[in-house]
Amino acid sequence: MYPNFYYLFKDWFGVEWNFLRVVNSFGFFVAVSFILGAWLLTVELKRKGKEGIFKPTEETIEVGKPAGMGELIVNFLIGFILGFKLLGLFLMGNLSTINPQEYIFSSQGNWLAGIGLGLLLAFLKWREKDKQKLAKPEKRVIRVWPHDRVGEITTIAVVFGILGAKLFDTFENWDSFVKDPSSIFSMSGLTFYGGLICAGIALWWYTKKHNINFWHFTDVLGPIMMMAYGTGRIGCQVSGDGDWGIYNSAFKTSSAGGIFPAAQGEFQQVLANNAPFFSSHGSHHAFFPKPGALSFLPDWFFAYDFPHNVNEFGTPLDGCTGAYCMHLPAPVFPTSLYEIIVCLILFGILWMMRKRIRIPGLLFGIYLVFNGLERFIIEKIRVNVKMNFLGMEITQAELISFGLIILGVIIIIYSWKKNKPVSPVAKTP
Repeated sequence: MYPNFYYLFKDWFGVEWNFLRVVNSFGFFVAVSFILGAWLLTVELKRKGKEGIFKPTEETIEVGKPAGMGELIVNFLIGFILGFKLLGLFLMGNLSTINPQEYIFSSQGNWLAGIGLGLLLAFLKWREKDKQKLAKPEKRVIRVWPHDRVGEITTIAVVFGILGAKLFDTFENWDSFVKDPSSIFSMSGLTFYGGLICAGIALWWYTKKHNINFWHFTDVLGPIMMMAYGTGRIGCQVSGDGDWGIYNSAFKTSSAGGIFPAAQGEFQQVLANNAPFFSSHGSHHAFFPKPGALSFLPDWFFAYDFPHNVNEFGTPLDGCTGAYCMHLPAPVFPTSLYEIIVCLILFGILWMMRKRIRIPGLLFGIYLVFNGLERFIIEKIRVNVKMNFLGMEITQAELISFGLIILGVIIIIYSWKKNKPVSPVAKTP
């Protein structure tokens, strides 16, 4: 596992660059998923704009005005935060002793760097506006296409996605939150469905505000969200953030790491040897040896102990000193790996279908069914907090994923009956 890029570069290239400790592996792949998503969103919105499906809206802007005090203050604050925290981090000296996640939400930083960068950004904004200044500011009417709004759409998705993911994770792990309320500021512990629901509500409001057809917009988003989820799961797998499955008792690990086949019954000995750990973290397991038809796959595809995981969860690894020296005493199903593969395949299917399906809302309904089925099935071997719902012991994700399947089916039926197929009309935005 690579908690951050320092360990990745050290393992792959033999270099020890301390500044890479600030590049969190999980956060990096979340960022990649949003960047790829924004690019694909731009491509698809432009395509549908050329087909005449999306229309521009007119907005009145005022040009030639000097920079206002509000603009200068906003730019100063952005520069101050970046300088105080980001530049401050590199100016602190020994990066090997700093936990970047704890540092971001602490009061530590460099005031001089913050004020300096803040003044620089404020000056650059003033100079930009001064070059465009007219003797008499004038109003102009411009046409804004949906693809021109991708920056705003992505920002809304990021902000409300992270807030929703953190909020739902807090509800799901309420006892842990009560013990450590400050964990709400940590980037660990994010629930995908919380982000999906909250970001979805925010984007619905945004499309209504800017007269963007909601059904066509969701058809664009469906495949992209599947891609983003699969890409984000790479971060879970690479960092070992705890999104793994139940124990696979058909395999075992040594105290120094590594995966080996185990006979039936050996798992009980593992439980006995690590009783303190399993007594507080559970021992739900399934015996699933490597099938003969899949013998070409490595053992870690079926069971993995997540050595050096970012949460420092498990028992100590022999011969390892310093941070991130823990691994699971019994290997688990690497469910994040399975989700990467399945979701990227489903993305490919949805992406190929996007030009063939002409009924608005239909593709989005299919996405919801795919999403719900994938998550509902994987939950059977994932580790998650269960809750009592109508006398059943289920996880929050199982409940929401089942709801998404039903909602997807309803949208498919509704779209098929109510929405008429849309034929492309060549128009150039």
